[in-house]
Amino acid sequence: MSTAAAGRVWLITGASSGLGRAIAQAALAAGDTVVAAVRPPASVEELAAAHPGRVRTTGLDITDGERIPAVVEQVVRDCGRIDVLVNSAGRALVGGVEETSDAELRDLMEVHFFGPATLTRTVLPSMRERGSGAIVQISSMGGRMSFAGVGGYSATKFALEGLSEALAAEVAPFGIKVLIVEPGAFRTGLHRGGTRQESTPIPAYDAIIGPVRAQQAGFDGKQPGDPAKAATAILAALDADDPPLRLPLGNDAADAISTSLETARAELTAWEPVTRSTDFDR
Repeated sequence: MSTAAAGRVWLITGASSGLGRAIAQAALAAGDTVVAAVRPPASVEELAAAHPGRVRTTGLDITDGERIPAVVEQVVRDCGRIDVLVNSAGRALVGGVEETSDAELRDLMEVHFFGPATLTRTVLPSMRERGSGAIVQISSMGGRMSFAGVGGYSATKFALEGLSEALAAEVAPFGIKVLIVEPGAFRTGLHRGGTRQESTPIPAYDAIIGPVRAQQAGFDGKQPGDPAKAATAILAALDADDPPLRLPLGNDAADAISTSLETARAELTAWEPVTRSTDFDR
């Protein structure tokens, strides 16, 4: 049986830390209700104590696809609805493409793609029935472009963005928004040892991947992005009359994405005659 839930109901994975935690805090500050889907429910006890009755927890490992339907059913039963789904659970992987194993790639794809895809599909029927809702996919500026040493990580985010771009066109007629968030480097725990995995190095790549490993290892606590400001921007985008499909966050993301787009345009222009020469002659 559902109980009254204040404001919008947010289901947030990865709400125990990082951007997920910041989004949860921003939603609570807006007067909303947060359901934190986290692996250790104890990790959000402090947040729940600070907002009595407006924080609910449910244990969920995003890679456990068999549990996801039960979680969504429980949230709808207890809160009456899910207004916003935020897929925020994630971790980092550093390594060259040749260095990265199949197991590492598959494991990360489960966290960043298959888990969010399953959760998204599971919440959509109730959103369609109500004719409203929002899906927030936490991607990365690495979901638009890739860099040496993070090919596996970017591959998972590219996949999520491709799925989400199609999804946005499919669910807009039902009044459902899709927001792809592309942060740069934000001061979260993503670069800590516990959430940053490193592939076994191949010495031949030391000069190429070594600096990336060193930069990632030394980045924790020094990232320029403020998670609280990111969360505020995400809520503002969701509430906008004309919300974006993609929302880059951070000066580093803005600069890198702008450069990537300019490079892609220049390359397309340079090779456009060849591109257009490959149709059958009329």
